[in-house]
Amino acid sequence: MAKRRFTDDSWRKEPWFKALVAAFRSCGTDQDMENFLRDIGTLSELQAWSERFEVAKQLAQGKKYRDIAVNTGASTTTVTRVAKFLENGEGGYRKVLNAHRHHRMVSSSQEQQQTEMKSSGEVKKPISVLQKYLERATQDGVHGESKTEKQ
Repeated sequence: MAKRRFTDDSWRKEPWFKALVAAFRSCGTDQDMENFLRDIGTLSELQAWSERFEVAKQLAQGKKYRDIAVNTGASTTTVTRVAKFLENGEGGYRKVLNAHRHHRMVSSSQEQQQTEMKSSGEVKKPISVLQKYLERATQDGVHGESKTEKQ
């Protein structure tokens, strides 16, 4: 039998994925969840998921990508990928972290600048997390860095 492959169009409908979601939901305690996660994931996978979640938390706090990479040991590629999902993903990170609220608090100075610009007749679109990264990368010299992502 060929290996199952999830696609962007069908992953939510896959019976195996639905069963996995139900299994997560059935964990009644932290201990149950910890045991289940350890049974289904290698230590490397658990570390990678934990790292990505920490990256998402630090992005939600408005920290710079390079600082996040240093703080977590994640590659800048991982930080960028998590930022992309935080900004344009399915909303899972935002739901868990309530990142939208935190992001607005961190960028309140940007909102104030935009309000001032609107009152002066100048209109500017909000800047996405990814756009901020690209601006910072250019300033910090990160752009074009060829650091390979940890597995």
